[in-house]
Amino acid sequence: MPGFSAAAGHGFDLGITREAGLTHVIDKGLGPRGWADVLETSGEYIDIVKFGWGTSYVTPNLKAKIDVLKEKRVVIGGTFFEVVYAKNRLDDYKRWLSSLGLTHVEISDGTIDIPRERKLELIADFARDFTVLSEVGSKDAEVVFAPYEWVQWIKEEKAAGAWKVITESREGGTAGIFRPSGEMRTGLVDEIAHEIDFHDLVWEAPTKASQAWFIKHFGPEVNLGNIPPDEVIPLETLRLGLRGDTLKEVLLGGNAS
Repeated sequence: MPGFSAAAGHGFDLGITREAGLTHVIDKGLGPRGWADVLETSGEYIDIVKFGWGTSYVTPNLKAKIDVLKEKRVVIGGTFFEVVYAKNRLDDYKRWLSSLGLTHVEISDGTIDIPRERKLELIADFARDFTVLSEVGSKDAEVVFAPYEWVQWIKEEKAAGAWKVITESREGGTAGIFRPSGEMRTGLVDEIAHEIDFHDLVWEAPTKASQAWFIKHFGPEVNLGNIPPDEVIPLETLRLGLRGDTLKEVLLGGNAS
């Protein structure tokens, strides 16, 4: 999105703007009217909308919902991709996505085991017709991968054709780059960031504490994911330094005065 204005129609301009940084929102079942309300207040700050896990399969008014979101990148959650893979319905899935007018797809292996080479083949295959967001990390809080594995897998998936690679945390921030307690694995994050261009990553950050940490650590242009719809405006205030959690770091350069 080309430029974010914090003075959208209210006649008071502090000259605070933001030029980049994706906000990836998780949808758990909002209807078309609910999304119309969200877009009215938060639309300019939303870049990607993910229909969480398999919610799209049980949503009766799915096409109407997608029509409301036609100006956004819409993607169906990676867990549903894993279901499709397990059921051997990949070609049917492609046709379904196309019939819905969707141009993005998420490919993950956070719940079921997809052989490494096969996942890379799938990313390359889908990337011929769709923009691929791949996801790295397990949804099982007890599964811990070494930092070098995360880095290697992210590089491989980018090379295979992924547009962005998402770092797993689940919608509650209890797996992947987080410990089961909700504490972030900051050493892991730093090692990934040291090796990977942060523009290529979407860090799942469903909690205010994690959002503030990423913004203070990497700046307001960091790509953040799994943001609840009602947290988009609060996140934007964090990005702009309009909330106490990031005011010093974003607006004052770390200085209190």
